Parts: sequence; C-alpha cells; structure tokens
Amino acid sequence: MRFDNSGRTGWGRALWVLGLVAIAGPAAADGPEKFTSEHIAKLRAVTAVAISPDGQKVAYVLSVPRRPPAEDDGPAWAELHVVDRKGVSRPFVSGEVNVSDVAWMPDGSAIAFLAKRGKDEHKALYEIPVEGGEAKRVLSHGSDLAGFTLAPDGKRVAFLATEPAAKAKEELKKKGFNQIVVEEDVKPVKVWVASLGDSDAKPKALDLPGSASELRWSPAGPKLAVALAPTPSVDDNMMKRKVHVVDADSGKVVAVVENSGKLGKIGWMPDGKSLALISAADINDPAAGRLMGVPAEGGRPHDPFPESKQDAFPQSKGHTVDFGWLHDARGVILSDQGVKTTVWTTDGEFGFPATIPSGDTVLTALSVSRDGDAAAFVGQTPAHPGEVFVAKLGEEPKKLTDSNPWLSKMAFAKQEVIKYKARDGLEIEGILIRPLDIPEGRRVPLVLDVHGGPESHVRNGWNTGYSMPGQMLAAKGIAVFLPNYRGSTGRGVAFSKLGQGDPAGKEFDDLVDAVDHFIASGLADKDKIGVTGGSYGGYATAWCATRYSDRFAAGVMFVGISDKISKTGTTDIPEEEFLVHARRRPWDDWKALLEHSPIYHTGDAKTPLLIMHGKEDPRVFPGQSLELYRFLKIRGKAPVRLVLYPGEGHGNLRAASRLDYNLRMIQWFEHYLKGPGGPPPSAEMQYGSAPIETPKAAK
Repeated sequence: MRFDNSGRTGWGRALWVLGLVAIAGPAAADGPEKFTSEHIAKLRAVTAVAISPDGQKVAYVLSVPRRPPAEDDGPAWAELHVVDRKGVSRPFVSGEVNVSDVAWMPDGSAIAFLAKRGKDEHKALYEIPVEGGEAKRVLSHGSDLAGFTLAPDGKRVAFLATEPAAKAKEELKKKGFNQIVVEEDVKPVKVWVASLGDSDAKPKALDLPGSASELRWSPAGPKLAVALAPTPSVDDNMMKRKVHVVDADSGKVVAVVENSGKLGKIGWMPDGKSLALISAADINDPAAGRLMGVPAEGGRPHDPFPESKQDAFPQSKGHTVDFGWLHDARGVILSDQGVKTTVWTTDGEFGFPATIPSGDTVLTALSVSRDGDAAAFVGQTPAHPGEVFVAKLGEEPKKLTDSNPWLSKMAFAKQEVIKYKARDGLEIEGILIRPLDIPEGRRVPLVLDVHGGPESHVRNGWNTGYSMPGQMLAAKGIAVFLPNYRGSTGRGVAFSKLGQGDPAGKEFDDLVDAVDHFIASGLADKDKIGVTGGSYGGYATAWCATRYSDRFAAGVMFVGISDKISKTGTTDIPEEEFLVHARRRPWDDWKALLEHSPIYHTGDAKTPLLIMHGKEDPRVFPGQSLELYRFLKIRGKAPVRLVLYPGEGHGNLRAASRLDYNLRMIQWFEHYLKGPGGPPPSAEMQYGSAPIETPKAAK
C-alpha cells in the first residue's frame, strides 16, 4: 500500500519514513512538564471529519503548525488522514499541503478533497483511492474552487468558484494598475456543474441571482440546495443569505426558502422531499443555532419537532451546531447546551429525540454514515484538543486518534465549571482553570479570558491556544477564568440577545461580578487581576482597562474595539453590527456610543495595557488600536505598548505571528501580576530555535 506523501522531500522525508521524532522542550526527568509557549506552538488538532458510507473509516483533516524560526513561516498545514474503527490511522496526503472540503465518493471507493498542489495555479478537486496511492486531480478551474458537492451517482459535481480573471486585467495589474474600488471589485461566487471522468467537457456556470456560499446535491434527482447572498460582501453573506432550490441541469431556481437572518449548515432529508437547515430565529438573532425544516417547494422554515417533543429537544435552551441524516431518515443532531454538548438522535424524519451520551467529551462537528449506523465527531476535552471520535447510535463516542501523544507527559491544572450570580441575579456560567502547585486557600493572581462575538461561548473542553493563556498561566501560578457572559451562545436565543443595545453595559458588568465572586471565594488577589480577549473580547479588555481601571492590574487587548463610532464606519460588517448588536445607528445617539467607547474613559486609566492587532484587519480596523494607544500615550498615566502584525487580519494565522503574540501576552501578565511591574518589559523577544518535529502517524 502506498500513501501520497509528496509534500516531504529529502532528509525531512527520510526522517518521516524512519519515524524519528525530535520532541521540542526539555526532558521531563523530574516529573510532568509544565506548559510553555513552545508547547502550544506545536499543538496539532483534528479540524474536520468525514465518515465513509459504510461507517468503517473516517477521513479527517489534521492541522499541523509550522515551527519558525527553524522552519519557514506561514499558516498551519492541513493534511488528509484516514483512521479505521480500530484506531489505526494513516496519512494519505501529508506534508506541505492544505486540504479542505473532504468528502467520500458515493460508492466509498475514494476520497475527494480540495487542494492546491504541485504546479496548480488554483485550488482544484482531487481524488485518492481508499486503498492508498497517488492523489489524482479530477477537476480544475481558472480560479480557486471554494466548495463542492457530488451527485448521488458520483458522475457529476457542482462547485463554487468565481469567474476566472481576465488576462487583460491581470496584465494591467502587472503594470501598476492595482487600484481597489471598495466593495465593487469583489466578484460574485458562481455555481458550476461539471462531469467527472470527461476531461473534454467544460464546466457550466448556472445563472443564479447573487453570490453563492454553500451547496448540497439532492439525494433524489438533479436538484441543488444553494445558499445565495445578494452580493459577495461579507455583510450580505452574514445577514442576507437565502436558500434556493435549483435545477442542476437548467440552472432554473425552482424554490426559495424564506429563512431569516444568519444561516448555518444546509442539507437534504434522505428522501429529497424536504430540507433541513441551521438558521437564526429572526433577523436580530445573533447566531444561526435553530434547526429548521422546510419542504423542497420552499416557503418559511419551521421548528420540525412538534410541540409535544419540545421538552425532549429543547432548542430554546441551547444552539444547534451540526446535523446529519441516515438512510432510514433517522437524524443525528449536535447541540451546544451551556458549556457541554449533546448529541440527539431521532427515530423518524423528525420523530422523538433521544440522546447519545458524550461523557466529558465536547463535540464540535459530526459526519453521519449514509449506509451504516455510526457517526464521526471532532471531539475535545480539557486534556487534549480536537481528535476523531466515532460512535454507533446509542453508544458513547470513542476516541480513535492521538495527534499529540506528548500531552500525556504534561502537568495539567484543574479545570472546572463555575456558576455565579451577576448583580441583577442572572446566573452566569464559565470555565475556571486553577493554578498549578498553589496550596489550597492561598490567594492568587487571576486573569479573565473573554471570548469574542459576543455570539460565541466557551465549552468545557480544550481552552489553551496562542491567544488563550489557559494552561500556560496556570503553570505559572495564575488562575484563568473564561466567562460566558450575557450575549453568549449555548443558552438559547433569549440569553444571546441580552446584551443587545447596551454595549459594555450589563454584559461587561458580568465580568466585574466574576472578579468579585472569586475575591469573595478566597481564590483571587484583588490587586492582581488581569484581563485579555480578542475582537469583542478585546473590546471587553479595553473597557476593563479604562472604565474599570481601578479593578484591573494588567490587560492584553487583541484586535479589539476602542471607539464605537469610528468602528461602525470602518468595519466590513456594519449591517450585522446594527441588526444583532447595536440595534441603532450611530446618529441615533452619538453621545451614548461615545460614552460606551474605551477612548472616552482614558483620563483615569492606569492599567498597563498591551495592544496587539493585525495590520490588514477588515473587521475591526487597526485604527481602533491606534486610537486607544495614542490616547493612553498622550495622557501618560498607563503603561501601554502597541504591536502590529503586517499581513495578518482579524486574528493571526502565521506561526511566527502566533508565537510572538503568545510570548508577549505571557510576558506582560508575568511582569505585572507576579513581577516588578512599573515600566513595560523589554520589547525585544527571544524566540529560541525550536527543533523541527517530524510527525508521527496518529494512532
């Protein structure tokens, strides 16, 4: 059996074949190792799963980070691996490759995926036999393929792509005519249909109204379910996508689904007579989290479970994440319920729901076998990031892969679910990571790690990453609390709307109330409280470091908001901001927006603040960080440092940027919560020379 490992060459490939592994970090001679930035920089994670039609194998995408300065910088690689039900895993396409959109051919003989490989100018469709061998390109286009769906017989494919760039325009760009006409230069994404196995047949573009972003081929006939937005803008894709049913032969729209607001996954029921979709409850719902059903003839989607079954599947108390349907119409539904996840099964098209026990594992994605009775999941726990799990219906999911075997040698701080009452009596839930090696009863520094969105939430799973200090600060004797403040998802639509129209109001009072809870419990030292977060969590950090400066001893703000007025005028999602957050325009009340901006409260700010931002961020313009930095610098009362990352957007993707961010964050908190404080620590960072780790096949 041969597997495609063409991305590795020379000595690197030889090491891989011999299975020689150099583990970064010092030898653990005296017990478990404590987490450092270097450990986090080498973490791998399963990010997507696709189970075979018979349920016996799972294809999965493994994220493998690069390791600068020893390796070239860049985003993590995405490899294709396959694991069987016994837990035997093999790399199919590995090395310097980025695989996405993995799917099994309908007969289970091969795996299809998107990648840009070798001499490809654009991302293309590939196929690799399930027995192994070389991956074969089966479809290319004059622009990147952005997604695809296979016909039930495997003879045709529908895919997403823009029109190939005109050669004349490309030539002008080379001559310096590279101007950008804002929001008018973006091409709509079209749906194309092509035959597989006929290299002479050209793909046919369907003439559809708008820009496409997701599509599914019907199991019963030549029909496609396509998500279309009026324009290719990010804002329209967030707020105005509608599901259309399209004839795959003629391109005619035969039905429109009147879903409202944000849209998640779409799919067909096994008989092709109706559709299921994850949608917002209404236009003001912050997140797509309601499972809806609708006939293939279109119309307004509805809650598919009858009223008598609502207690068995309480959508109002959680958010649906994913779903899939078996050949006999039994459904598998993955749902967030607070900090946990629940898997529901149905005994008919939308019959009585029952649950699959998931134990302490948090499940974040699923794939259902078409002909079998099994489902594959991406699962995580407090002790490991995403791995492949599989379960037969009614059984607890079983972990099949171990992508980071070295984690078994690490010292983990205790992680637990904490509930507390906000000042108005509302119960708030979050995750506490206790510090390592601290005697019970001793007060310790505490850092709030605030999630973004705010239509997001923290699960009781893996909570440490390049921008999440979790186990790294715990290893240094600092507690970390991740609050699911009001406005978070996971607790139903009503809870997720509680912060609307009141930015930095009760939602951020919940953060201060968390601090008071831990001071009262005897855990936190009131003089050593820190705060960090990105995006909306960055807004929370800026707010705590200015408006509540007397309560916080240090802050690390990432891609955060400081000026609510200028943010509206510079973001790429102004309608989303209005509809599901602000619920009013700036000109409706200029003063209120200004008073809810951290820049307004810099006069008395003394909290040392480290600000970091991607220089090309279109969501929260880097000017937000520049404004706050300049105001604090001019006033001169608070130590402040601004770090910009060229080439990065709304969050860092490159390994070097991630490592730099992580080192600076940990350094800042150590300096101000445990160290001497005063002026900022050195701006020069030592990155070391981490050895190249050669991957092992996951087991």
